[in-house]
Amino acid sequence: QVQLVESGGGLVQAGGSLRLSCAASGRTITFLAMGWFRQPPGKEREFVAAITWSGGSTYYADTVKGRFTISRDNAKNAAYLQMNSLKPEDTAVYYCAADRNTGVPHTTAGPYDYWGQGTQVTVSS
Repeated sequence: QVQLVESGGGLVQAGGSLRLSCAASGRTITFLAMGWFRQPPGKEREFVAAITWSGGSTYYADTVKGRFTISRDNAKNAAYLQMNSLKPEDTAVYYCAADRNTGVPHTTAGPYDYWGQGTQVTVSS
């Protein structure tokens, strides 16, 4: 089992930045793909970004490409999401997830095996 805990959310003005962290415990995430998803108010959960277990490849939703960067530090058993140039439409609960798939990470929520509780990100205009 893997337990995931997100942190780093908060309130920020449009154009600002936040860095989300996802701390894992219970087992190493070294061979797990990691993903970030978000759920805006009143909407379904959506894919944000994913990274392969080695960190060699990253994938982004079109809505965040060029503004967000996903990374990981397997030695620290953690993953991160750097969010720049934030927009009000980025307001959502952000979730970290881990996927036992060792190939191309999934961009849908269903296949992910482990989830954190989420952290709120609010971007004011």
